[in-house]
Amino acid sequence: MATGTEPPDTESHTVSGGVRTGTRAAIDAPHLRTDRWWLAPAATAAGLLAFIVYSTWRAFADTDYYAAPYVSPFYSPCLAERCAPMRHGPNWELFGSWWGISPAIIILIFPLGFRLTCYYYRKAYYRGFWASPPACAVAEPHKKYTGETRFPLILQNIHRYFFYAAILVAGILTYDTVLSFRNEKYEWGHMGLGTLVFLVNIVLIWAYTISCHSCRHIVGGKLRHFSKHPVRYRAWQFVGKLNARHMQLAWASLVSVALADFYVYLVASGAFDDPRFF
Repeated sequence: MATGTEPPDTESHTVSGGVRTGTRAAIDAPHLRTDRWWLAPAATAAGLLAFIVYSTWRAFADTDYYAAPYVSPFYSPCLAERCAPMRHGPNWELFGSWWGISPAIIILIFPLGFRLTCYYYRKAYYRGFWASPPACAVAEPHKKYTGETRFPLILQNIHRYFFYAAILVAGILTYDTVLSFRNEKYEWGHMGLGTLVFLVNIVLIWAYTISCHSCRHIVGGKLRHFSKHPVRYRAWQFVGKLNARHMQLAWASLVSVALADFYVYLVASGAFDDPRFF
């Protein structure tokens, strides 16, 4: 008895590999969605592309990244000898005079590696750029699917190690935020608009970092009895609540770190004077 799902005998059924093979349901249309499903991946691609363009420009600019007491999060910690001197700031001259390009290239490897391997960002750029798949119930155009079992996508498995680096970077940015409670003469007990920008940014950075799936596993993984580990159980519950907002925190922290860098750029370039609250 015909069920309506057998491939037709005619040549109208396209066989192009992947999900569109002779074994799929006998539906000529690539999908049955009638909504504007392409808006979400298009918006995701546009947002990520905008950040890529901006961060690339700022990373290679190699200028206007420090205006006492503020240092751009893209350049902190500054690990090259050619960095702008920052009093009590994150100047760690691990790379000598032989390092000739922007010092931001050194440090950005770690937060970018953390975000690129993040579970949410994988979903975002898989859909936005690779169409793998572009949306739910929309077939991907690739003829073969290997998942994350081959190079380069197999490198996604090092996400847990980038998490440790992200914790270190977040700690350094916290130190930068503490230093922002100084004025341009390095005197303590002052707060400017930049201080507020840094505070918002570091809260979002920490919230995004600890809402990571790897953090959730580290906090509460491999426990057979939560009742015997009440502290870790409460921590696991807290991280789990943040994890439910991981997507929103990913976008919010991405915007906030770009705004913090842009604010430092405006102040350092002389285009804007940092207002002081006290």
